[in-house]
Amino acid sequence: MIKMISKAALIIAALSTSQMALAESVKFETTLGNFTVELNSEKAPISVANFIRYVEDGSYVGTQFHRVIPGFMAQGGGFDKNMIKKPSYGPIKNEGYNGLGNDTATIAMARTNNPDSATRQFYINLNDNDFLNASQRPPGYAVFGKVTQGFDVIQKMATKKTKALPNGMRDIPVEPIIITKATLIK
Repeated sequence: MIKMISKAALIIAALSTSQMALAESVKFETTLGNFTVELNSEKAPISVANFIRYVEDGSYVGTQFHRVIPGFMAQGGGFDKNMIKKPSYGPIKNEGYNGLGNDTATIAMARTNNPDSATRQFYINLNDNDFLNASQRPPGYAVFGKVTQGFDVIQKMATKKTKALPNGMRDIPVEPIIITKATLIK
């Protein structure tokens, strides 16, 4: 009987630890307001680990949402307030086939045309963007979480006036929207 209770306690402890890992969140403070993102390390372990590395090393602080397209998405994490590209760790494997869709309020890894090129930039979907999913555009764009608080801040980003730069970059908010703090919540 004691062995069964001990085994049950170990199983419960393992499940609790597993659920805690799945419930990791990041709170972002920005010049426009705060929002919280819940991460899904069960379905997107590589993307979540990569994202957490940038949160923990503090390198998202001082970056801006440099590409905001109303009705589509808000992208950030890669450029400082002067549009100088931030250094990154190496690219990660694309987890676009993880079953998570590019739905409203989800967060996903930005990448180039190379499927395995995501590094530090992420985007938050302002609408359901099914065309970014692996089923529509193989191998898709890897979703790794969702905004659980403060989605109105992301929506507010899409109301701000944007500009283009001579180098061809466009949809950049005229008044930079800066990440002032990023905190991992376990």
